[in-house]
Amino acid sequence: MRKRNKKGRILSRPKSQREALLKSLATNLFLQEKIKTTEAKAKELRVVAEKLITKAKKNTLSNNRLLVKVLAPHVVKKLVGEIAPNYKSSAGGYTRIIKLGPRKSDGAKMAIIELVK
Repeated sequence: MRKRNKKGRILSRPKSQREALLKSLATNLFLQEKIKTTEAKAKELRVVAEKLITKAKKNTLSNNRLLVKVLAPHVVKKLVGEIAPNYKSSAGGYTRIIKLGPRKSDGAKMAIIELVK
């Protein structure tokens, strides 16, 4: 019997679309600091966003280049300049997920993911 060794949610998408979706969600999260999405996407976005914030906390050239691979340059500028300094003393837990009720149209579980101040 085959077992899936990879961790993370598939989100009913191929790998390239899933990566593009998470990049887009991360960009919007860093620009708006709070977004409303489905619960599964929010839980998967938390993993990506926290790793990016951890890289941005250590403001080195190599980390900035890694961030620019994932995010647009203006988003990296905001992440490194405004968001990451707020979390210098904390070792994690940069995001918060607040569960909402089901979406009216299809009943999907909704959630708000936001950056903790």
